[in-house]
Amino acid sequence: MRAPSAYRAKADDLMIAIDTNILVYASVASSPNHAAALCALEGLALSGSAWGVPYPCAHEFLTITTNQRIYTDHLSASEAFEVLEVMNKNRNFRWIGLGPLHLDTLKTLLLSSGVSGGAIHDARIAACCIDAGAHELWSADRDFSRFPGLRVRNPLVAKRD
Repeated sequence: MRAPSAYRAKADDLMIAIDTNILVYASVASSPNHAAALCALEGLALSGSAWGVPYPCAHEFLTITTNQRIYTDHLSASEAFEVLEVMNKNRNFRWIGLGPLHLDTLKTLLLSSGVSGGAIHDARIAACCIDAGAHELWSADRDFSRFPGLRVRNPLVAKRD
């Protein structure tokens, strides 16, 4: 399937998008893969590459990291916002929101992947990333591979040549 025009990003807009799980792992010391996620994010922040976080992922990050039922070493709301504010100060960082093509892109993703129900949330994140020109989404969630037009990479797993 050929990607619709909504999927085509200009070369100067290419960036890496970060999914919720990578943010959570990097920020909560008891979470799985904490050290690897923190190292990956720090490396990206220092690399000079363009990167960003979709707003839906920021909202999920706040929900998960401040929930004491999920993590005993949960973050306070102030600590969680501080994580987001530190990222926002990086000169190569940007927030990824809903653009004017969002519903068209989301429709294309839903119809091409056949997802429904709860998986629509992942499609929404994928649509945000595609519309913003993200060429890659860093995630430990394999479900994103269902969506054409977005390369997904797990930075917690060593690359194979």
